Amino acid sequence: MDDREAMRLAIACAHSVEGRTSPRPSVGAVVVRNGRVIGKGATSPPYGPHAEVHALREAGEAARGADLYATLEPCCITIHTPPCTKAIIEAGVRRVVVGSVDPNPLVCEQGFAQLRAAGIEIVTGVEAEETDAILRPFATFITQGRPHITAKWAMTLDGKLASHTGDAYWISGSQARVWVHNLRDRVDAIMVGAGTAHADNPQLTVRLTPEQREYERAERSGPLRVILATNGQLAPALHLLQPELASGTCVIVGTTCPAEQIARLQTYGVEVVPVSIDTQGQIDLHAALQALAGKGIMHVLLEGGAHLFGSAFDRGLIDSVAVFIAPKLVGGAEAPAPLKGTGLASMQDAVRLHHRRTRIINEDVLVEGELQWNTEESSRGE
Repeated sequence: MDDREAMRLAIACAHSVEGRTSPRPSVGAVVVRNGRVIGKGATSPPYGPHAEVHALREAGEAARGADLYATLEPCCITIHTPPCTKAIIEAGVRRVVVGSVDPNPLVCEQGFAQLRAAGIEIVTGVEAEETDAILRPFATFITQGRPHITAKWAMTLDGKLASHTGDAYWISGSQARVWVHNLRDRVDAIMVGAGTAHADNPQLTVRLTPEQREYERAERSGPLRVILATNGQLAPALHLLQPELASGTCVIVGTTCPAEQIARLQTYGVEVVPVSIDTQGQIDLHAALQALAGKGIMHVLLEGGAHLFGSAFDRGLIDSVAVFIAPKLVGGAEAPAPLKGTGLASMQDAVRLHHRRTRIINEDVLVEGELQWNTEESSRGE
């Protein structure tokens, strides 16, 4: 077993706990001795042991002289749990192979330094493209103090989210929708605006059969369901206000929302979080995201609608996109496009994607990537 093969196993362990570790990163680790895996581990939900500790415990005494593979640089600080570097050194590991450097300034490169000082060989950057991708929500959270934002939408070939009558069922095919539910399964929260809540009446839950799951993950109560409703005006018949969903739903309102409206929402069992409003009298998206970060939310999936997408784009708050393009045409000047808001004045200023990934899922084309904001654009989000 070579380094890449072993790291692929560690990556699979990390994927298995996505959406279950916030506000800590999803990390996977394996211990290998003489080409054989003797221990595997993944980050526990807060605040249990880290991936490396799980893998070392499973390996036991056989870890002495073995190699440890981890998707992320081992931590060297004590926050809820002792540092992983201490456990690695005490276990007698001879070599540590890592995918990504920890973006946390308290750890960055210092974990490696501690291990090297103990005489342990360090190899970095193995399968880093994928380990970095797993790490991005945590990197945004720890460096910007807000959740990582992925915007997801499906549109027709002529760029429409729905027909001019508002009909959007279904743009993409059933296999694409399964993919979306797997995406939901690895985020911490799903956010929609009040308009989408009323138009689509979504449940914002993960609905997958065992055969449809990309990775076997532990059951959980989430993801958190979030509605932005400046004035708190939501129809009582919404799925998200019913008893079976309300307890896992958060309604973010503006500070201008009347107290009686907040009290009415609370009778349904939802959590209501007032935040400041912007100059347009709408919920300040920064304030909303900071409120979610305060709950330990690292990764938010935006699922619409076009006003919310456009507002987040105008403020430089979309970090990545997952867009399905269906081979259909619907036409109509009034049919909604994905991004409303102000937009950019020049095509030269268009935000490009990097780390692009394109694949075909049945008849739909999926385009994913990270938005490559320039300095001036991203400063709008400060």
